[in-house]
Amino acid sequence: MPETKNPKTQSHIDQAGEVRASEALDANAVTEWLKKQGIELEGEPTVTQYSGGASNWTYRLEYENADLILRRPPAGTKAKSAHDMVREYTVQDALAPYYSYVPKMIALCTDESVIGCDFYVMERLVGIIPRANLPKGLDLNRDEVRTLCTNVIDALIELHQIDPAQSDTLTDIGKGDGYCQRQVDGWSKRYSKAKTPNVPSYFIVKRWLQKHIPSDSKTCVIHNDCRVDNVLLDPSDPPTVIGVLDWEMATLGDPLMDLGSALAYWVQADDNIIMRQSRRQPTHLKGMMTRDEVVAYYLDKMDMDVDNWTFYEVFGMFRLAGIAQQIYYRYYHKQTDNPAFKNFWVIVHALHARCLKLIAKYEAEKLADSGKLPKSVSGAIKRVAKV
Repeated sequence: MPETKNPKTQSHIDQAGEVRASEALDANAVTEWLKKQGIELEGEPTVTQYSGGASNWTYRLEYENADLILRRPPAGTKAKSAHDMVREYTVQDALAPYYSYVPKMIALCTDESVIGCDFYVMERLVGIIPRANLPKGLDLNRDEVRTLCTNVIDALIELHQIDPAQSDTLTDIGKGDGYCQRQVDGWSKRYSKAKTPNVPSYFIVKRWLQKHIPSDSKTCVIHNDCRVDNVLLDPSDPPTVIGVLDWEMATLGDPLMDLGSALAYWVQADDNIIMRQSRRQPTHLKGMMTRDEVVAYYLDKMDMDVDNWTFYEVFGMFRLAGIAQQIYYRYYHKQTDNPAFKNFWVIVHALHARCLKLIAKYEAEKLADSGKLPKSVSGAIKRVAKV
């Protein structure tokens, strides 16, 4: 998509900044490698770095004749299955014929002698990323915010409706059935491995999730990191989604797990102060759906019913705690000096409290519905559980 020349929207377009000293990129090595792949490049690139990501490192390489994005994994300890550039590239390349929101892939490098790790390069999509706050001067009214919200959810629904059997590559990106069980097992192990002395064990949460694992609702392509700040908006029509980014965790799995994981980031205006301070997308704006409204809208569009939504919601928050803790683990052990990660341990505590509150609510309502209590007591429990 060509960059807009409208001065009213130019300043809203997502821009990279100065490269962090500890995350410098050997642009000359990258340029020479790209040229060897037959990619025509003119001039020396201007290299900048995006600060929004908390995982993989993302750079902009602006040549005289090309505007490219490079993605590479972070330095330091990482989970075995995370930060897989080959997978991230392959998934997007395979999705391109069926899903218009993926950027165009340019090249994948698995030769670690180039910059010391795998990386891939793609075309830069020009758009607005709705981070914690919309860009200054981009004032959307309530109806426009609701349209933006709906478009983001619709993009997720469109992905979940793609038949992976259309592509041999897509059918090979995940194990399919049994996803819920594998995810609970996997994130329980990853959290324990990344635990530091200043965060909770999540013992009760892990035990409760194991006890309530459902059968997979269906198997489809899932993004696994769907957030409002992982989409690109059209600069000339900001409520319109033109791209979906950050595909490193995409796989085949249960779409309700994808939705639950997405809503773990969905901080509302009435959430507690710790969650509001950690908000990284503008889901607090007037016009945005609440988490309950998102679930209702999604289930209606997907023609699905679910009677155990608490499991997916609790899992989503536990998974987010695991992601945050893995990142904080690197900061705690001085494998990164990014100051944005300094207080992630506080977020891990806040997510733990939310998990316990949801579990308590679920168990209270289950007890009230058991028929073993007087109606007056059951009614009181249900009223309290709704608070």
